[in-house]
Amino acid sequence: MAPRVHDQEQVSSQQEDMVGAFALLYHHVFSFIKPMALKCAVDLGIPDALHRRGGAATLADIAADTGVHAARLPDLRSMMKLLATSGLFGAATAEDGETLYTLTAASSLVVGPRGLSNIVRFEAGPVSVMPFFDTPAWLRTAPAPDAPKSLFELTHGRNRWDPANADDATMNEAAFAESQLLIEAVLSDHRDVFQGLTSLVDVGGGHGSFAKAIGAAFPDVKCTVMDLPHVIADAPATDGNLQLVAGDMFKSIPAADAVLLKYVLHCWNDEDCVKILKNCKDAIPTRDAGGKVIITEMVLGSGPRNQIVAETEEMHSVFLTCISGIGREEHEWKKIFLDAGFSDYKITPVMGPISVIEVFP
Repeated sequence: MAPRVHDQEQVSSQQEDMVGAFALLYHHVFSFIKPMALKCAVDLGIPDALHRRGGAATLADIAADTGVHAARLPDLRSMMKLLATSGLFGAATAEDGETLYTLTAASSLVVGPRGLSNIVRFEAGPVSVMPFFDTPAWLRTAPAPDAPKSLFELTHGRNRWDPANADDATMNEAAFAESQLLIEAVLSDHRDVFQGLTSLVDVGGGHGSFAKAIGAAFPDVKCTVMDLPHVIADAPATDGNLQLVAGDMFKSIPAADAVLLKYVLHCWNDEDCVKILKNCKDAIPTRDAGGKVIITEMVLGSGPRNQIVAETEEMHSVFLTCISGIGREEHEWKKIFLDAGFSDYKITPVMGPISVIEVFP
């Protein structure tokens, strides 16, 4: 007896499901290759090479400009095809039939000394990646006074902020580059966040790149940067409008109209965030007098919605587990603000999934 049409359709559907499932599984298994390929391209200087050639180059030109051996051209081609397929580079066929690889908006972000190339080196580097091999052990580790406090510490034996980490310089350079991009986004389109302030303290502000930019854009705002003693000790000299102060945000924060917390709170659990924010509240005047806390963080689910943004948010949340950090949705941020004694807040998306949050006493 011939199979019924319904049975044939069911078998066909099951086969399609299996093909899709197989492809999805392999996509996940091999996904680690994408950041490794991007890091390789950055380390070779491929984005800069394309930029020097006007934004487009053949494979042979790329190899010549970046020192790739002629015998490795097939390997380079495979890597560039992957990065083009995933949208990091463009690919077009020239009149002579050769493939021209081009810069895209994404790969343009890692061009030049002010680019985000060190973000790639930092996030995809061995120091950052190695802890995730220990994730099963971390998830089975019970909290204890003498136990590692984070997945990073379990792997490396010290916390993420220890200057002895092999990638400490890269981490600081990456943070500086990302800050510059955020500064430009905030000060070009959201200057009202700082309007009316006469003083601001940037808590955990490193060497003060963000505070310097605010001071340059608003000369009447007296800016202070507070960070750990070893960070302040290594900071270069500053001009008269910027003061550097060594301190501990869990103890006290210098008084100012506003406190800036840039990428600080995602490193801490809810209880610690409330402690930090209470100290911020003690440092600022009332809302009527202009007091507020300015936070730059990822607010899960608040930005433009598409698959890339959604996956990026969730990957970032998993990445934060390495330092026992937490990615938060709006309702989770709201609870922390209210628990710290604040009355209101305003979220403004400024750069992809990154938002500025103004919190008012």
